[in-house]
Amino acid sequence: MRLRLLLFIVLISSVSTPVFAGDFLDRVLYHTYLRYDHLPNGDSIMHVYLHDVFVYPPLKFKNKAQERFYWKTVRDVKKTLPYARSIRQDIIYADRELAKLETRKEQKKWWRKYEKELFKKYEKDFKGMYPSQGRMLMLLLDRECDHTSYELIEHYKGKFVANFWQFIAKMFKNDLKEEYDADDKDKITERVINLVMAGQL
Repeated sequence: MRLRLLLFIVLISSVSTPVFAGDFLDRVLYHTYLRYDHLPNGDSIMHVYLHDVFVYPPLKFKNKAQERFYWKTVRDVKKTLPYARSIRQDIIYADRELAKLETRKEQKKWWRKYEKELFKKYEKDFKGMYPSQGRMLMLLLDRECDHTSYELIEHYKGKFVANFWQFIAKMFKNDLKEEYDADDKDKITERVINLVMAGQL
């Protein structure tokens, strides 16, 4: 049941969009972007875009428990962040396709088919996730999509279904309405995300 809950939350809940667009060649080397602009006379101008480098004060752990919590956060972020960003892209695609359909019946039919595709896409990868990674994934979905898991379920499946899954989540001491707070309770997680995305961790 816990796996089904996690899968459902993930599948209804973006990143990689192109960083540049135009008449040039993009390549990514260790998070550094090279751009070539072609001039009318046949020459080219190369632009180098360096990635952000984050500098934080060194962490000082008060005890072993704090240190274990930090490295567990690193593990969980590395595991779940790619999925959260991929799911954001899935949502963007789903919303775009649903907007093309004129009736609610057509939308429901399309969604049922797409939902099966998403389960097939993610189910194998999610089987080995720890409970802490399920919670992390819910938080990162809020960070990526600016909507809690509860709000996403409500949007796609309705309030009754959202309340049902919230009840199930509470049984496992989770909360689908929990919001990501980069400035307070999730400050360490935000630090880890920034370092991971910059290739510094």
